[in-house]
Amino acid sequence: MQHRIIVLGAGYTGAVAAGRLARRLHREDVSITLVNPESDFVERVRLHQLAAGQDLAPRPFAEMFAGTGVELKLAKVAAVDADRKAVTVDGAAGREELAYDSLVYALGSGWDHGGVPGVAEHAHEVSGRPGALRLRDRLAALEAGRTVVVVGGGLTGLEAVTEIAEARPDLDVALVVRGALGDWLSEKGRDHLRKVAGRLGITVHEHRSVAAVAADRVTTADGTVLPADVTVWTTGFAVHPLAEATGLALAADGRIAVDATMRSVSHPDVYAVGDAAVTAGPGGEPLRMSCASGVPMAWQAADALAARLAGVEVPRVPIRYAQQCVSLGRGEGLIQFVTADDRAKEKALTGRFAAFYKEIVCKGAAWGVAHPTLGVPARRRRVARPEVRDAARAQATA
Repeated sequence: MQHRIIVLGAGYTGAVAAGRLARRLHREDVSITLVNPESDFVERVRLHQLAAGQDLAPRPFAEMFAGTGVELKLAKVAAVDADRKAVTVDGAAGREELAYDSLVYALGSGWDHGGVPGVAEHAHEVSGRPGALRLRDRLAALEAGRTVVVVGGGLTGLEAVTEIAEARPDLDVALVVRGALGDWLSEKGRDHLRKVAGRLGITVHEHRSVAAVAADRVTTADGTVLPADVTVWTTGFAVHPLAEATGLALAADGRIAVDATMRSVSHPDVYAVGDAAVTAGPGGEPLRMSCASGVPMAWQAADALAARLAGVEVPRVPIRYAQQCVSLGRGEGLIQFVTADDRAKEKALTGRFAAFYKEIVCKGAAWGVAHPTLGVPARRRRVARPEVRDAARAQATA
């Protein structure tokens, strides 16, 4: 009887985990079902480009997983019962329940409006394709001279504001940041960011927090009113609400608590990866929500699950950071090199070479979804008998 593996979510982490498992285990021994509501892969790191009016290349899962044995089930996850080892999904055939032997939870994160009044009703977001397309349509309808305010000075905010300002130089574009612009960057990185913002005509409001958003304005905590025909909210991501009802142990921030192999600390047959999970990284600090964290987490989870099913030693490769890549429009970029625990070094790349570098990173991330073992032929292992797996588990914990 085949070991049933279900992977929930086909973003970078879920798609990588499913594909890597298919290349690590014999097809006769396992069934791998990838549950996702869309039939093609969404490059989340490019959604600011989509919002600014650019078209993204389609990446159908049918092509990406051809010949791998991964079965794509087009459905939306409605519930997860970790105690019963069951997942409820809503698809074209209606609601159904899927049983699993092992689960990889990769539902990721969504838009976080932070409870600020008016954000949910009036602001736009680029955390998913539907939101990016709505923003795209709204920007296309704006006449010259109208105002756009982007709230949030992290990676998403910087990429969105520069992309919009470059694509629509006829608009009045502003950025609101809680601290100083790029205060998490090196001095070289901060200086370059200011130069690019000035060159693109972006008005930067530093040390401001937003207290309310209306259809035509943004009001800061000190009472300043900023005109805004369009407000884009990019202050962070929120954990998928399903996590709370799964029965899995959660961390204080609502993410699923996992060990160094991405296995749930409460349910050993469940693995969680990407923005949905939290584990300690270098220096003991939690890994941040990002593609840079999520893809190595997916590698770790897939390899650990495959090893445990095969009854062999579980590989443990520490996850560390190397860089933060920021596109600043199509012709500009910033590559901030960081320490293993994600603190900025003085070294940074800027300008067109950095833009080219970021483009290679984005293409590499998408390529990695279809080639999750990095193009190296994988050794497919047979699933061991339960008693062999139990013996291996006992030896590993002894």
